[in-house]
Amino acid sequence: MPGKHEHDHEHGCTACSVELHEKLPWSRIAAGGVLLLAGLYAEFFLDAYYPAQALFLLVVAVSGREIITSGIRSALKLRLNINTLITIAAAGAFATGHGEEGAVVVYLFFIAELLEEYASQRARRSISELLSLAPEKARVIRDGREQEVHVHEVKVGEVVAVRPGEKIPLDGVVVSGSSHVNQAPITGESTPVPKHPGMQVFAGTINQEGYLEVRVTKPSEESTISKIARLVEEAQSRKTKIEAFVDRFARRYTPAVIISAALLAVLPPLLLGEPFEKWLYRSLVLLVVACPCALAISTPVSMVSAITSAAKHGVLIKGGNFIEALRDTKVVVFDKTGTLTEGRIGVKKVVGVGASEEEVLRIAGALEQRSEHPIAKAIVEAAGEELPEVEEFTSRPGRGVEGVLEGRRYYAGSRAFFEELGMPVPEAAEELEDEGMSVVLVGDGERVLGVVGLQDTPRENARSTVEALRRMGLRVAMLTGDNRRSAEAVARALGISEVYAELLPQDKLRLVEELQRDGVVVMVGDGVNDAPALARADVGIAMGAAGSDMAIESSDIALMHDDISRVVYLLELSRRTMSVVKQNVVASITIKGSLALLAFPGFVTLWLAVGVGDMGLSLAVILNALRIGR
Repeated sequence: MPGKHEHDHEHGCTACSVELHEKLPWSRIAAGGVLLLAGLYAEFFLDAYYPAQALFLLVVAVSGREIITSGIRSALKLRLNINTLITIAAAGAFATGHGEEGAVVVYLFFIAELLEEYASQRARRSISELLSLAPEKARVIRDGREQEVHVHEVKVGEVVAVRPGEKIPLDGVVVSGSSHVNQAPITGESTPVPKHPGMQVFAGTINQEGYLEVRVTKPSEESTISKIARLVEEAQSRKTKIEAFVDRFARRYTPAVIISAALLAVLPPLLLGEPFEKWLYRSLVLLVVACPCALAISTPVSMVSAITSAAKHGVLIKGGNFIEALRDTKVVVFDKTGTLTEGRIGVKKVVGVGASEEEVLRIAGALEQRSEHPIAKAIVEAAGEELPEVEEFTSRPGRGVEGVLEGRRYYAGSRAFFEELGMPVPEAAEELEDEGMSVVLVGDGERVLGVVGLQDTPRENARSTVEALRRMGLRVAMLTGDNRRSAEAVARALGISEVYAELLPQDKLRLVEELQRDGVVVMVGDGVNDAPALARADVGIAMGAAGSDMAIESSDIALMHDDISRVVYLLELSRRTMSVVKQNVVASITIKGSLALLAFPGFVTLWLAVGVGDMGLSLAVILNALRIGR
């Protein structure tokens, strides 16, 4: 907000506790209030005019130091702001013999600004709460003994001990012990997650009942919890289109108000012969009423409330602009594997055509062992550990792999890949696809030797999420590189009628661009394989981003846990937030406009203008915005 008091918040180390300055300066509030009451008593009950004026000036000195300094500085730079308006109004009130109203204007505006700052910091408090979850000390195992050191002193690769009930000090991987860990601060999960050797754990999460030894994988300043806090803080500073408009409006509006007030003070006395003092007072009322204070804070306070509320629910939103875009969503596009499905693909069936089932699986496993694709990993796992080495290995993205095995060239991949190679696809592949399986064909260049059928399981809440989105009036589509039969089988199970299958990454990108012709497109994927489509969509949402730096940094919104229902939560949050923003903007304009009109005939006093039109309205806007978080 232009002209607001600024305070530097020293966050210091991101791994240590953070304290935001959200305590109100009660001593100044009390001193100003006592002086104001004393001045009013002296003027109206003791008839001591000059002592009363002196007390009113003291009220301004105690409560208005920053307001008047900022107002004068802005006026000298010809960049008029809200503080300039208040300074002019207070000075005019004293000049016309209304010192009590000048003091009231400054005192109430002082309280209004403090309330706004307090509310904004309350909304941001989740950052400090988040960072304070990570302990400052860690028990490092060195030379066979536990040493308690500051988390800064722990190096990547060292092992820390975590006892039952303690917080995990740093991101790492469990190397010994088993337990359940409460990950709610990171992922928003309501139930503790079982942890065993080889599994990832995060700083700030709580070890429940078992003893764990954790090998540190990130220094304290790069932990997931620190990264989330930094990104949430950055998100709060990004302006939405509405905020940018209000800022531009305020820059032009304030000088216009001052010119209008000046004309109101001068023209009636000159043209109508009215008393100058009467119209000067009314012009001062107009100045105070017209302060765009509540309008300026109506959007940012709402956005901060929404972003911090989402962070507490395991949803990381990169900026208020994405909340604004979500409200206008027309199409929600899901990747299939790992998003709509569990992503734990397993080999369900192997059919030998020109070789035995064992030989088909052995060849497929050998070819796929250099690939990182989930399907490849599932085949390698099913084939076992005793796999021969492959020479002249070549990967063909989106199609398959080939290589020389024991002196003979073999191929493994999709139906399209084998059709390109000129090898007829056997009926067995179609039968497995009809059963909803993804198929990998295995051949030697002359014929298909066999078919491997793999299947993934739809997520438990995927169907209810799709149904909820459709009830919201949204179009739901699925994009996948999988074969059409398998894709359609999953889509039928989830109630999705719009399916695009057998897509390469560039095909997904093209389809997102085509869908954008119908309106705002939200793409939900894993944040890595779907990176081009996620980047091109109006809003890209990455699933299960906890611990994945690439997913957190490349997406617009990151769901820290694999909970697809959070997409519905996000859309509802967006609609609720933008509804509150609209309510706040409309209320600010309506109430201030009404008071401004009443200022012309003299129905509004200075203290009423600031008490209702500024402080009262600002407080109402803040309370309405904080309602989003609840």
